[in-house]
Amino acid sequence: MMHQTILSGTPTALTSRDAHLRLDGLTKRYGDTEAVAALNLDVPKGELVALLGPSGCGKTTTLRMIAGLITPSGGRIVVGRSDITQMPVYRRDMGLVFQSYALFPHMTVARNVAFGLEMRGVSKPEIEQRVREALAMVRLEPLAERRPRELSGGQQQRVALARALVIRPSILLLDEPLSNLDAKLRDEMRNEIRDIQQNLGITAVFVTHDQVEALSMCDKVVVMKGGKLEQVGTPVDVYEHPATPFVASFVGRTNRLEAMGKGDGTAIAGGAVLRIPSRAQGPVEIMMRPHRVRLTDSDGASASGGEGTNRLDGRLSRVTFVGDLLQYHVDVSGTELVVEAASDHGRVFRAVGAPVSLMWRVEDTMVFGRTA
Repeated sequence: MMHQTILSGTPTALTSRDAHLRLDGLTKRYGDTEAVAALNLDVPKGELVALLGPSGCGKTTTLRMIAGLITPSGGRIVVGRSDITQMPVYRRDMGLVFQSYALFPHMTVARNVAFGLEMRGVSKPEIEQRVREALAMVRLEPLAERRPRELSGGQQQRVALARALVIRPSILLLDEPLSNLDAKLRDEMRNEIRDIQQNLGITAVFVTHDQVEALSMCDKVVVMKGGKLEQVGTPVDVYEHPATPFVASFVGRTNRLEAMGKGDGTAIAGGAVLRIPSRAQGPVEIMMRPHRVRLTDSDGASASGGEGTNRLDGRLSRVTFVGDLLQYHVDVSGTELVVEAASDHGRVFRAVGAPVSLMWRVEDTMVFGRTA
């Protein structure tokens, strides 16, 4: 069954009747600055939701209000049918994984994992059993007697995850837990966290500024900007149907082109008439993903497209090799557009300075209004 997440007051709002975690007008002010502005969000039970956005957008503040580490200036936090807005941290039944891991350096791995159970007065035999289960879950049983300094970054992150899960929380909160890991470890831990979350069926909120983490791990993505929610939806929804130019440019790479909509499904941009999936009239901003654009020779025969294809002519200004991709930078009437193509042993399509054409499908064209 596909769960849904609701965001009130946006054109992309979804409906949910089984929210396990509900944020109702959640607000945090610091003097005259509104770090989080009347945030409304429902998270169904068993769903992993990402709070995604740039630094300062309010995502970590939101997570810390949910955890009870920051007191809201307004609004409510509801879990199930209980309002926990004023409830102290230790009573919230939540597991929190910090960016810095926050392990006790003088304790063994097993003692670090057991700490939360000891504070809750769980019996020693049960603690030992649950610690063994938690360490098995994150594949760290053989390292139970090591100290944090004897572990790699990925192993320390697994300890932090086991410590959060051993208390069997109702909700798991993760605050950019992968940001200190190298690229390969991040890939591994993304898969591990997702697998564990799905196997346990636990509700989880994941804070990140990394769009790859949000798109690859989560059931829903909540994009934030300036303390407000810009859009919420499945990873595919947010990537393929961004609600705003900010979402389009933050979630994935985009080309931006100023245009003038004619009100008949076309727009003028880059010295050409383009077909657009909109009858917008007046100033618009056209966007398209670099990997959805094709680079061709500029002669009419090889650059001709069908009725559902747009074309712009330009001049190749730069080629960047990025391993599995080649990025072609093309100057179109003073605007630089980028085409991404699979790298073929570093061989480039054309030399810098050559005339080329850009082609893409009308259905891959995103259109947003703009102020003239």
